[in-house]
Amino acid sequence: MNTSELIELLAQDHNLSRVKAKRIVTTIFQAITDSAARGDQVSISGFGRFKVAIRPEREGRNPTTGQPIVIAASKKVVFSPSKPVREALNG
Repeated sequence: MNTSELIELLAQDHNLSRVKAKRIVTTIFQAITDSAARGDQVSISGFGRFKVAIRPEREGRNPTTGQPIVIAASKKVVFSPSKPVREALNG
């Protein structure tokens, strides 16, 4: 499912226009993004948790030359599904 399909599903299930459904989806994604950018954890009961994980600086290889390079530290968002989601995935 992509964003357009999610918007269409929301619009149909709740008798909304696509414009209103898109605004809702965009607001939710922006709220998760803003919270993650602040380093906050976002927990959605019955769905899962989004949290920021820090990847430390590490050594890698330049794929063209094979020379060692330093890959800078970075942050990423990690999703941990809730128990009901894990159970739905694993039957």
